[in-house]
Amino acid sequence: MAWFILVAIALTGAAVLFLALPLLRPGRRAVESRREANVSVYRDQFSELERDLESGTLTSEQYAQTRTELEQRLLNDVESTAPPKTEPSHSARLTALVVAIAVPFCAGLLYLYLGNPQGLTAPKHTTVDASSITVDQFKDMTEKLAARMEQKPDDAVGWMMLGRAYKALERYPDAVKALQRAEKLEPRNPEILVEYAEALALNNGRNLQGEPIRLLERSLQIAPDNEKALSLAGAAAFARNDYATAVRHWQRLVAKLPADSELGRALSSAIAEAKARAAGKAVGEGSPQRPSNASKTVSGTVRLSPSFTARASPEDTVFIFARAAEGPKVPLAVLKKQVKDLPLSFKLDDSMAMTPGLELSSFPRVVVSARISKSGSATPRAGDLEGQSPAVEPGASGVLVTIDSPIR
Repeated sequence: MAWFILVAIALTGAAVLFLALPLLRPGRRAVESRREANVSVYRDQFSELERDLESGTLTSEQYAQTRTELEQRLLNDVESTAPPKTEPSHSARLTALVVAIAVPFCAGLLYLYLGNPQGLTAPKHTTVDASSITVDQFKDMTEKLAARMEQKPDDAVGWMMLGRAYKALERYPDAVKALQRAEKLEPRNPEILVEYAEALALNNGRNLQGEPIRLLERSLQIAPDNEKALSLAGAAAFARNDYATAVRHWQRLVAKLPADSELGRALSSAIAEAKARAAGKAVGEGSPQRPSNASKTVSGTVRLSPSFTARASPEDTVFIFARAAEGPKVPLAVLKKQVKDLPLSFKLDDSMAMTPGLELSSFPRVVVSARISKSGSATPRAGDLEGQSPAVEPGASGVLVTIDSPIR
């Protein structure tokens, strides 16, 4: 605010000086213009005199006499047009005073009418760390967005953002409604089609078959390299044992990712797993059987090693997740708690899948990991603490995970 006021004062002062100073120096510019005009006239007369001498129209004596007269007249004119040394008139001083008062006053009125005076006292806005937003704050932001969308019902992108927010809050029916409105407004927007497909799958027990896969195929027809569409279409194919299609989608995606990225490594593992299963089927082993409904859970206990108790705060976030022992490294099921809940009993099942079509029951063995996140972010960072179990089969119980290793 202080800098704004200082700059405004400086600019206003410059404007006042620019307008007022000429009023305090009356006649000078006019006098100087008249003097320049006189000199120009005399310069032309001297040139004409030279031409007359060269042509013989004037004799040398006549030329000298005429030149002397011209020089005397020029000298007299220059002296008569010298700037007056008198003080500015009373009216000029009064006009300058009016300008000095009117310019700042009018500028202030214009700012009050057209500007944003409240902005002078508003607090500075700093970048918000998304990981610091609480669930209640996120819910409030979502409700505000929903209210705004009722005022702007033709904003397809707004409906898509609202659908994403509802998905994050696990309000899947509301997410489906919001994304359905977005799809009706922009039926050829590949991003909207993918979000809509995922919302339908989440609302239908994480099942991508049927309408979700049709939406994904439409998205890929419009944008063949859409990363999320390729990922979900591959997962859907993997879930229905169509490993060749899963490999085709995932290979197209992994070719566009850095080889050393986490997602790139996970997809490479998933592709290897799909190829292995396809090979097993080809040699007569038959399609891999999904475990029965009774074996879709893994349960046990997570505890924090006593030697690391001082390095964790009660409010720190704890992520508990299962990954395939051999296959994609993306989480198959995730549970979120806090350090103050430790030690705690957990149960992971297919309903906690991060990606529809890639669930606990899809793989013969899984590893359960737990990580304490100081930032609250799901992405591992230096300073986080973690631990993991040996590989177990879906249906295992009594799994013990001890958080006893720092991430460096």
